[in-house]
Amino acid sequence: MKKYDDLKVFCKNTGEYLDIDGGEALIDLYESIKPRVGLKGDAVCVLVNNKVEDLHYPVFAPKHIEFIDITSNAGYRVFTRSLCMVLYKAVNELFPGKRLCIQHSISNGHYCQIKHEDGFLTPQVIDQLKQRMSEIIEADIPFKRRERLTTDVIEMFRKQGLKDKVRILESINQLYTVYYKLGDIIDSFYGPLVPSTGMLKVFDLIPYEDGLLLLGPDRKNINQVATWQPQPKLFNAFTDYINFNKVIRLGDVGELNHAIKAGYAPLLINVVEALHNKHFIQIADEITRRYHAGGARVVLIAGPSSSGKTTSSKRLAIQLMTNFIVPKVIELDNYFVNREHTPRDEKGDYDYESLYALDLDQFNKDVTDLLAGKEVAMPTYNFKTGEREYTGKTLKLEDGDILLMEGIHGLNPELTRNIPDEQKFRLFVSALTTLNIDDHNWIGTYDNRLLRRIIRDYKYRGCAALDTIKRWPSVRRGEDKWIMPFSENADAMFNSSLLFELSVIKKYALPVLEQVPSSVPEYAEASRLIKFLNYFEPLDEKDIPSTSLLREFLGGSSFHY
Repeated sequence: MKKYDDLKVFCKNTGEYLDIDGGEALIDLYESIKPRVGLKGDAVCVLVNNKVEDLHYPVFAPKHIEFIDITSNAGYRVFTRSLCMVLYKAVNELFPGKRLCIQHSISNGHYCQIKHEDGFLTPQVIDQLKQRMSEIIEADIPFKRRERLTTDVIEMFRKQGLKDKVRILESINQLYTVYYKLGDIIDSFYGPLVPSTGMLKVFDLIPYEDGLLLLGPDRKNINQVATWQPQPKLFNAFTDYINFNKVIRLGDVGELNHAIKAGYAPLLINVVEALHNKHFIQIADEITRRYHAGGARVVLIAGPSSSGKTTSSKRLAIQLMTNFIVPKVIELDNYFVNREHTPRDEKGDYDYESLYALDLDQFNKDVTDLLAGKEVAMPTYNFKTGEREYTGKTLKLEDGDILLMEGIHGLNPELTRNIPDEQKFRLFVSALTTLNIDDHNWIGTYDNRLLRRIIRDYKYRGCAALDTIKRWPSVRRGEDKWIMPFSENADAMFNSSLLFELSVIKKYALPVLEQVPSSVPEYAEASRLIKFLNYFEPLDEKDIPSTSLLREFLGGSSFHY
């Protein structure tokens, strides 16, 4: 007998209303319709009214549901979080008292360390951990979701030795806290987990630098482990900032929140901004050294969306001028081919992010002529007519001049194919976030940049968060195709992240994200970002200097954009 009369949920996967009794978990409904759901792999979570929930979510009222697998961004995050808890359980069982820290994503996986144990992570130890993880997965142990008073959860984490989780929970005003139980251990994440460990069979654990790399499935072939690629320059850029975090004793959000509440924010801002300035000086000095040695006539600055390339190029230009080198700027957008020759993407739309949306032959000819000392007519691209125009503007390099170009293709060798490598200096800019929520919850660099873009689009382009979130997957695909594969070509990497920025961004982003309606698919991402930002103690922007890279997104910059 049904508990409730006429209780139904609408399943987007099958396009139909389904009868339910009321109170049962959605995983039971999924098992009953699994052949008709049409996923590439098993469902790992479910969207309930466009909000990500775990499959044990109980239904007591009509809902709109959609089961998702790991081919979606949300599903992949659920899989990865679950895999991290299995790794934590393996570390806890094999090496009690050792502290696992999941640092950041890199090389198609997640870089992890056993903290305070130099030389501990030998290949043999990593093999032991991998074997124990495999045994836990084979045992198909359920992840049990629990929710209790935060004060109780704090004491539970304290007994388990998770001081980082105690710090973050003590720093936020939250009456109840959700945590997960796996066998005899507990952990917390800012998102759901899979139903049981048996769903996590596709993984690997390998030695990487002075830690280990946790690999999940390949997004394009979910039955195979993702292929890792060495990224030593990117790894070093992360490591430099992690070491800086250690010096100022800020490694997680709990410590950041405490510093803000204790009144240390102005000092923190000054120190972090000074670090940025130091790096710009070092990069400018290296360019100057190469310039006087007969190289480095062209500076190419590249990086993904909202990485702060524009401010980076302006601050670098200032430092070069203090070294008596004058940057002359070429805007790559002015070399777009006429619209009728622009490549189109898989949807048939103009693909302005393609390298071949640029007139590479004309660009290389102009740069080559400039380096030869010739005066060159500079084009302007008319976005209204879709044609390149020449309006009489010219450019000529004098003694002490250097070309500076900012664009997404700067590190792609094909862009400057006719220019000798010794005449180029390539700079990669990205927000490589090194602050973690806690030891087992990292902050994705993509999240940092997405939040920057959301507030910038809203403030300067009149663009709602809904539209920015909707376009973000396309932006990311373009980055993965045209930018990230060439990052290791860089002569220098600049980490544009600022330790305090998410505390400042919170004030701007929350009201904009809260405007995303629950009736659209993008609500899932908006609600995830809202939950994420609520871990941060808010910070006023008044002490942030007008030259700060963050001003590119907040406003109040002394630079003209």
